[in-house]
Amino acid sequence: MTTKSIVNAVLRITPAVILLQTLHFKFSAAPESVYIFEQLGLEPWGRIGLGIVELLVAILILIPKTTWIGALSGVAIMSGAIFSHLTQLGIVVQNDGGSLFILALVTLIFCVILAWRNRSQIPKVKNLF
Repeated sequence: MTTKSIVNAVLRITPAVILLQTLHFKFSAAPESVYIFEQLGLEPWGRIGLGIVELLVAILILIPKTTWIGALSGVAIMSGAIFSHLTQLGIVVQNDGGSLFILALVTLIFCVILAWRNRSQIPKVKNLF
């Protein structure tokens, strides 16, 4: 494997794993997840719906032809998560030490990098470069 392919794999696998590992908490109605979505006024449908969206985003990121779609979608949902942390939830939620905020930030950064690296696949954008 080349360095470029290793970097590409890490950029795709990291956000996908972060998104997938939170699904258990969303779909099992874990108290922490329920608390978050209650604070946002989105419990239970927001929790379940976002879980489904995050599953789709993770799959799209892992498929090379659809990585750009997953990355742009990841930017959108992680921007919403970070906005929620900054405006309603706080950085630290239920004494988590800010880990959910940090995971959202890491996922956002990786998705921005993936979108940039795959910009030539994005319709309309590829004509600009």
